[in-house]
Amino acid sequence: MDTLWDNIEKLSAICRTAGAHHPDEELKALQVSKVAKEADEAIHTLHGLKGLTTCGDDHTWSEVQNDLVGSVIAALLAMHYIDPTGARATFDEIIHRRT
Repeated sequence: MDTLWDNIEKLSAICRTAGAHHPDEELKALQVSKVAKEADEAIHTLHGLKGLTTCGDDHTWSEVQNDLVGSVIAALLAMHYIDPTGARATFDEIIHRRT
């Protein structure tokens, strides 16, 4: 069974192929900005769940969770873009330090 990081590496390869026409530094910046976009989608879904939108959105907590996972995936992809060989170790070190 693939681990989370195995899947991130596979997604990264697919995304890098799709973005091959962009310089590496631009790909990194675009992926970091994708984290904010995905988080914004989770916020929008939450607002719809709580009836705080004017467009009549009707959402569920499951949809909020789906958008949050999108944020996590985008963040892990951004870490992998920044340092493909060291992202796992960096993540482990940071989560250890923060917990």
